[in-house]
Amino acid sequence: MFTGIVEELGEVTAVETLDDACRFRLRGPVVTQGAQHGDSIAVNGVCLTVVDHEGDEFTADVMAETLNRSSLGALRAGSRVNLERPMAVGERLGGHIVQGHVDGTGEILERKPSEHWELVKISLPADLTRYVVEKGSITVDGISLTVVDAGPDYFTVSLIPTTLDLTTLGHKQPGDPVNLEVDVIAKYVERMLGDRAQGAGR
Repeated sequence: MFTGIVEELGEVTAVETLDDACRFRLRGPVVTQGAQHGDSIAVNGVCLTVVDHEGDEFTADVMAETLNRSSLGALRAGSRVNLERPMAVGERLGGHIVQGHVDGTGEILERKPSEHWELVKISLPADLTRYVVEKGSITVDGISLTVVDAGPDYFTVSLIPTTLDLTTLGHKQPGDPVNLEVDVIAKYVERMLGDRAQGAGR
């Protein structure tokens, strides 16, 4: 379980392509502190398992399903990535409940800079639009953000200087892909209401 508060901007140092998977080596001095085999680390919002750890680098295997459903397949050596360790019990929940299970990918459509913040427009897959509402929460590349405007096939978010400086969204440009995870509470509510409606129909 994560909160969507990125701990550091890491870097992919190597990518090994396998038959139906990839092995990434990533550098992250903060998230590797105390890391052990089997630990979880979110990479651009995708929960990955630490296979090996040496110094300030760790390796993680990514299966084909994850590569197909996320933007991790586009990563190369030198790519910058958002890194976050799991939330510790008893700590403050600074963002919102993030599982690290990507629901789909979007694309940066437009950036509108202002003096103290920047408005970013991101495309939204049709099957996710029902979960995204104005002033609701959404995770973009592992970053917990508040939706400013929810359109039929897009949404917008406002980024403060800290987010621009410390995450991948400060560097991504129109056309670049991003991982999206909608609020899991919305999905549970939809399922429960659907089951209740089916029960009433019977």
